[in-house]
Amino acid sequence: MNKTKYKLLSKIKTPEDLRKLSVEQLPQLCKELRDDIIDELSVNPGHLASSLGVVEITVALHYVYKTPNDRIVWDVGHQAYGHKILTGRRDEFYTNRKLHGIRPFPTPLESEYDTFTCGHASNSISAALGMAVAAQLTHQKRHVVAVIGDGAMSGGLAFEGLNNVSSTPNNMLIILNDNDMSIDRSVGGLKKYLVSLNTKKSYNKMRYKVSKWLREKGMLEDDRRNGIIRLTNAIKSAISHQQNIFEGMNIRYFGPIDGHNVVELVRILRLLKNMKGPKMLHLHTVKGKGYAPAEKSATEWHAPGKFDIESGERLSCNDGKSPMKYQEVFGRTLLELAEKNERIVGITPAMPTGCSMNIMMDALPERTFDVGIAEGHAVTFSAGLAKEGLIPFCNIYSAFSQRAYDNIIHDAAILNLPIVICLDRAGLVGEDGPTHHGAFDMAFLRPIPNLTICSPLNEHELRRMMYTAQLPEKGTFVIRYPRGRGVLEDWNCPLEEITVGTGRQLHEGTDIAVLSIGPIGNNVTRAIEELKNEGCKLSIAHYDMRFLKPLDEQILEEVAARFDRIITIEDGVREGGFGSAIVEWFSDHNHHPTVHRMGLPDSFVEHGTVKELQHITGIDTESIKKVILSL
Repeated sequence: MNKTKYKLLSKIKTPEDLRKLSVEQLPQLCKELRDDIIDELSVNPGHLASSLGVVEITVALHYVYKTPNDRIVWDVGHQAYGHKILTGRRDEFYTNRKLHGIRPFPTPLESEYDTFTCGHASNSISAALGMAVAAQLTHQKRHVVAVIGDGAMSGGLAFEGLNNVSSTPNNMLIILNDNDMSIDRSVGGLKKYLVSLNTKKSYNKMRYKVSKWLREKGMLEDDRRNGIIRLTNAIKSAISHQQNIFEGMNIRYFGPIDGHNVVELVRILRLLKNMKGPKMLHLHTVKGKGYAPAEKSATEWHAPGKFDIESGERLSCNDGKSPMKYQEVFGRTLLELAEKNERIVGITPAMPTGCSMNIMMDALPERTFDVGIAEGHAVTFSAGLAKEGLIPFCNIYSAFSQRAYDNIIHDAAILNLPIVICLDRAGLVGEDGPTHHGAFDMAFLRPIPNLTICSPLNEHELRRMMYTAQLPEKGTFVIRYPRGRGVLEDWNCPLEEITVGTGRQLHEGTDIAVLSIGPIGNNVTRAIEELKNEGCKLSIAHYDMRFLKPLDEQILEEVAARFDRIITIEDGVREGGFGSAIVEWFSDHNHHPTVHRMGLPDSFVEHGTVKELQHITGIDTESIKKVILSL
């Protein structure tokens, strides 16, 4: 670290060092911390805009609270880079998101300062409440703070947590980081409420005088507190002419306050620190604060990749000739289908740009719905649309679809409604790590009746599956596809129906059969080609099964009759997934070939590039070649 440029930051290894600074030095520290994040992420890509927006909050929290004994629970780790740098990982931060380096999101597996897993949104309030209650029950002197963004506050779990906070004795503080953004711009009635929410000066002035008088009279003891809070809530509602949703739940509300004034934040946090009962501090921040390009376009600078700091130019690795991303193929195909079929609508839980549904949103805004960070609602909302004759394409990242499992079963599958559930980011996603890998969808969806589940080998197959899914009488249709670029230079092709439950033979052979599903089949194709070029005499057949449910029984009968050595490969977990389905079918139909299943292990896969992780998990081209030769 440049000690000349970072005079204060270079001296801080832990928050103990931070707390030795004077309050007057904190603005300079915030500037250095922000500059360091920008410097690091310009060459080692990560989540930029979110972390820039919470620099002052991060510094103030670690300055006022005695972490790690006091608990700071972050909601989604996009915003926690400053936290990592201040908590003993400054010198290693250049390894962030790299294989065997600092993990992409905070986790107790890495640092005692990371109090909870926070890769998915809306869990901070519930987890922090558990910690606060545990501290009381075990007589620990400990403060607990949850930091949640306005986008994550739209999630149902956040409201479940708030409901419990209001009825369970606790002293926790909830910080609402309101930046009018999540990844894409926040949506919904709650967002509008937060933007307009305010506390009048007359109310605050009066409340201070009343609380001072009550404290002098000894009337702010715990046993009288609830009645007094209800009284002051009523006074506030009368003065401000509105009912505050949080104070209506008996959660003391403070704000909104400038979240970038670190000196004022320290003052307020010190006042709130020992206040009894649950509290909500509402802070206004700017996502991307301190770096003009990120402030101007926070969505594009959420995770911008490498960039030139001075010019603000994002340094793309694409030469313009590389295949298009699966996400963009999805977005363009969806619009193409929607223009031909007026019953098609698009639904996404807060990821229109990430999944490329923004393409349809721009062209047909009245038929595209961003429902906020609410995956379960996205599915049930889609079910309501489908029940009344529409065809929803509900796009959810595979890892986030786990949050909608009950909705998929109860609200979609039981009625076999015509919903197309598009699972983006299926399989290994790379540097975002175990909270984001789409490892489990095939295994947890396969047992559900009425579902059709498929995965495309390439972009053409994706288009054909999307076309097939919206045809009449197809029911609930799941299409899973990976993150990133495809394999075809020409992604466009005619939209043609694929017969549900049919696979295809890609390569003829007589010695060994390889059965694959989805884009991992491209690794198989390369493995067969390389073995042939290396002089291997084995005759290897390759089948792209395309459908996990229903399976192509005609292919399975053929394979069982012709081969006694079979390999299955998938980019999901081995246990319960595609390979398990094949083995079960053989067993149920009295076939007993030797089956070697390749897939992700029964463990959480770390972070790294997809290429590195495929090698580690044994599903890359070299691993496939070794398994073929071993058989």
